Amino acid sequence: MDEQQERRGGGRPRRWPRPWADDWADDEPRTAPWPWRSTLLLTVLVLAGSTFAAHAQEGERAALDPFARVLLLVACALLLWRRRHPVAVVFGTAVTAAVYLGAGYPYGPVFLTVAVACFAAVVAGNRRAAWTALGILCAVHLLVAHWLYRWLPPAGDAPASFAQEIVVTGWVVAIVAVAELARARREQWARDRAERAQAARRRADEERLRIARELHDVLAHSLSVINVQAGVGLALLDSDPDQARTALTTIKSASKEALGEVRQVLDTLRAPGAAPRAPAPGLERLPELVEQAARAGLTVEVRGEPPRLPPGTDLAAFRIVQEALTNVVRHSGSRHARVHLERSGAAVRLRIDDDGPATGADAGGSGNGLAGMRERAAALGGTIEAGPRPDGGFRVLAELPAEQREDR
Repeated sequence: MDEQQERRGGGRPRRWPRPWADDWADDEPRTAPWPWRSTLLLTVLVLAGSTFAAHAQEGERAALDPFARVLLLVACALLLWRRRHPVAVVFGTAVTAAVYLGAGYPYGPVFLTVAVACFAAVVAGNRRAAWTALGILCAVHLLVAHWLYRWLPPAGDAPASFAQEIVVTGWVVAIVAVAELARARREQWARDRAERAQAARRRADEERLRIARELHDVLAHSLSVINVQAGVGLALLDSDPDQARTALTTIKSASKEALGEVRQVLDTLRAPGAAPRAPAPGLERLPELVEQAARAGLTVEVRGEPPRLPPGTDLAAFRIVQEALTNVVRHSGSRHARVHLERSGAAVRLRIDDDGPATGADAGGSGNGLAGMRERAAALGGTIEAGPRPDGGFRVLAELPAEQREDR
């Protein structure tokens, strides 16, 4: 619906990517769920932990008053929007923690809110915003701890020690490292999901192409025989009823065989994991193919014995011969074709010739038939050469591997 509205010029405006936008933009969707439970749990931890920290630092830092508790609640409440607006939240918690620190309140879990906001911003892709917010907070800490402490509460405060600065620096590095690790893992999971989806689509496309080739080869051959015999039956219906009856019998046989093979192909779609009810056709059914061609008025001479081949190669060889004979019936004026089978080392060679002449502009089968033969051969690592001969006929030459390839 949306795509149709876009084509008609209506509907919602399309959102184009902004290549000039940096990672300060909020990348998370605005419809992300609200993290109520984690925020409530974090609020309890921050309030309780700050109370214990105030008792432990009594006399060193300012006591917790209502303003301090409001700052703690604001820092925690901001985390509700960390998935929808990670940039605003990371800066908001950093500023709140800076005000808390500048007011001389006890060191404690208030910095945990900044860590959570920074983590959410980095994971969402807003790395620059997270690093900037942390840098601002660290700068405020240095100013307060080494210079502004003379004019800020509590009274009589002394400059911070270098050990404390090392702890703060380690805390910042740990936050950034954990956030970056989580972001890297998240991107890796996204890439894995995309690769799996792409592989699934590729397998589906390959299977769809295989089914299309099978249906084309089955129907093209059988319908060609039916078309020829139907023409014979119509021509002889009044003058030679017995010959017309023979043509109708051929049509019935060819259509029955085509329906059987179509059902076999469709069964693989209904139950991909189930075993086929009938074996796939192979070169051992070449006499049947010759008989069907004879019913269509084509005499086929077979030279060579069908070699033993792996199932996939055997099916491909059969379909290539079938399609080549179908093209002779449909596109050649010759009523005689030759099929030559030869095994040479690790390859089997198939040669199908007719003497022509061509009967149409698409002589030799320039449509999906030749494309399907080439795809079958290429899937097995073989080759197909097809084209007119110098003497006016047409030749299909296929070379397929006679041994099963091992996947490495």
